Amino acid sequence: MPAPMSWLKRLVLGRPFRSDTLGETLLPKWLALPIFASDPLSSVAYATQEILLILSIGGLTYLVLAPWVGLAVAVLLSVVVVSYRQVVKAYPSGGGSYEVASRNLGSHAGLVVAGALMVDYIMTVAVSVASGVDNIISAVPGLNGYRIALDIGFIVVLTAMNLRGLRESGRAFAAPTYLFVVAVLLMIAVGFSRTLAGHAPVAESAGYAIRPEQVGLTGFALIFLLLRSFSSGCTALTGVEAISNGVPAFRKPKAVNAARTMTAMGVIAVVMFGGITALALIAKVHIAENACDLAGFAGQCATDPQRTVISQIGAAVFGGDHAVLFYFLQATTALILILAANTAFNGFPLLASILAKDRYLPRQLHTRGDRLAFSNGIIALALIAAVLIYAFDGSTTRLIQLYILGVFTSFTLCQAGMVRHWNRELAAGTGSRHAIQRSRAINALGATLTAIVLAVVLVTKFTHGAYLVVIAIPALYVMMRAVHRHYTHVREELLPDEESELLPSRVHAIVLVSTLHKPSQRAIAFARATRPDTLTAITVNVDDAETRELQRQWERRGIKIPLKVVESPYREITRPVVAYVKNFARSSPRDVVCIYIPEYVVGRWWENILHNQSSLRLKGRLLFEPGVMVTSVPWQLRSSRRRDLQRVRPLPGDLRRGVTARRS
Repeated sequence: MPAPMSWLKRLVLGRPFRSDTLGETLLPKWLALPIFASDPLSSVAYATQEILLILSIGGLTYLVLAPWVGLAVAVLLSVVVVSYRQVVKAYPSGGGSYEVASRNLGSHAGLVVAGALMVDYIMTVAVSVASGVDNIISAVPGLNGYRIALDIGFIVVLTAMNLRGLRESGRAFAAPTYLFVVAVLLMIAVGFSRTLAGHAPVAESAGYAIRPEQVGLTGFALIFLLLRSFSSGCTALTGVEAISNGVPAFRKPKAVNAARTMTAMGVIAVVMFGGITALALIAKVHIAENACDLAGFAGQCATDPQRTVISQIGAAVFGGDHAVLFYFLQATTALILILAANTAFNGFPLLASILAKDRYLPRQLHTRGDRLAFSNGIIALALIAAVLIYAFDGSTTRLIQLYILGVFTSFTLCQAGMVRHWNRELAAGTGSRHAIQRSRAINALGATLTAIVLAVVLVTKFTHGAYLVVIAIPALYVMMRAVHRHYTHVREELLPDEESELLPSRVHAIVLVSTLHKPSQRAIAFARATRPDTLTAITVNVDDAETRELQRQWERRGIKIPLKVVESPYREITRPVVAYVKNFARSSPRDVVCIYIPEYVVGRWWENILHNQSSLRLKGRLLFEPGVMVTSVPWQLRSSRRRDLQRVRPLPGDLRRGVTARRS
């Protein structure tokens, strides 16, 4: 890596960590909570808003149904949290839903879960960052024109922080997460206190009527509206499974600490979601998918975006949008929503690493970077999320339609797998029968509820963008099967056999020569040192005068190996050389042809453009020829040696004198 790039990398990422320091990066519970639970904790900032947005389609009348929808979401969240505690205890090695489904339902179900989780993690980054920027724009409307730039800028910052390592990014993200929890709980406490005192907060949109898109809903239409609002509210459950995927990152006892962290996350999330939903109804927050549907707001709808629900509640509770606590709430909400993407930045690389280990994804995703983070997975996630945000113009409302389908696919298959796991435990007679039956009942309830929600989400959101997820998950499944098939074929093809230990019949060495100079002399000397059966130098006749001059120098110096001239009437180099080499390779299937190519080693990036282009093309063609070996013979130019010396730091004066004294 060039010196300036290396310096920049160290500045952004820090010094590399040794492999044996991996244990020092393990997380205590207080640090694991903001790392793995920032997504479900932050989801409460927009889950209530999504419920109200859908119910407002029918007008103000249907907002009275919001408490029941919110209660259903809170119950489901509690059940899923308790269900995943069983996963943490049963599979403490990590892998979460993917491992559970693979072990108990087979590899096909495991890959479906993996595909669903990868879609979920990508959507988590896109939706969280977009929603966080929405809250920033609610406080500073003038930034609305820079929405996409802000979204992508925050993704870049999150990527850099996560490339620095799990523990270091956790420390940076811990404070905003806890400050958000404090801000929301303070808002709930103040809001309820004012309500009990007879001074209930009133939202700025309380006086706005809503122009309904559908009027007089009854029967199936009403049920469909309720189900759609419920499925939108289920965004509060996103990221719940992240702790089960990240159990190996916890300190010992890993499973116990992970289960306790999950319980804390569930309690906090339910309390905050319930409090925000109740205050939204008390303050009479009105919101619509299109600002122009709010009667009284229409004059501004073309220029000013609607404030988010949590922003309106904060302004109503804390006494206006100029209050210090209002800005504190908005700042922490924006931060937590953006940092909620950190859950995906930890979950996606871990899952990708496990899949790569099982040979369902490229092996590069299994290796750790300089800071012991799965750098390739982090970068891949950031790039895909950035493209998604750009494609959907950074719109939370449009992006969220693609959300949660993948979540509930993994929830359902995971819980079904856990039921089968407990059935096997009962059949084996290991452990407490009563405890196993209780765990099985919990997971069976979780599987049933999440399967129902999956069906609801699929039906209600399919035409609103969820069809893209329905396409994406099978596409990822097919891709992972293809990758696994490739690795399997390669492994089978490369298995050693007895014939591979036999020496080749003969080795034919060919040195490529364009000019008689030091690099070609070194290549000839090196080829002779390998003692091949035959040794030939070849040159391609592109210019007759240059070729004759090379032959004269060859004879004058008395070089004892033959120089073969390969004709090239069309002034090509690669094709005539490849044709000449193929003739050697065809002579005997057990013969080996070794091509020696002199190459320049340069010290500046722009010098590479001036040298070695022909050799690169030749190697690209020759490497595909069976029975042909390609050997590069480097010649270091002065620029490369000078640069190498610049990389060596001078010794301190005292130490340098000590080295001189020892030498003398």
